[in-house]
Amino acid sequence: MLCAIYKSAKKQQTYLFVKTRDDFSAVPEALMGTFGTPTLVTLTNLATKEKLAFANLAKVKANLNEQGYYLQLPPPKEDLLKQHKTQMDKQNQQGE
Repeated sequence: MLCAIYKSAKKQQTYLFVKTRDDFSAVPEALMGTFGTPTLVTLTNLATKEKLAFANLAKVKANLNEQGYYLQLPPPKEDLLKQHKTQMDKQNQQGE
């Protein structure tokens, strides 16, 4: 299964996988508006892949077959302040 992978001009670390190069007909207009002008990153054969770096290969294939595209969003940002507060609360409870 060949697919084309594009990066977003508006959203960092956001990628759009489509079945055919430059064919965005399956992608909703609202999503394309948010995504911005797509920039081709690569063409790849998913049939020869065992895994992808940041996406679930089975989910990518399923989405391509079912809806004609797959949107890869960036990983959620770590909330370091929340982690620090949780750690401080644990330390305070142990000190009581």
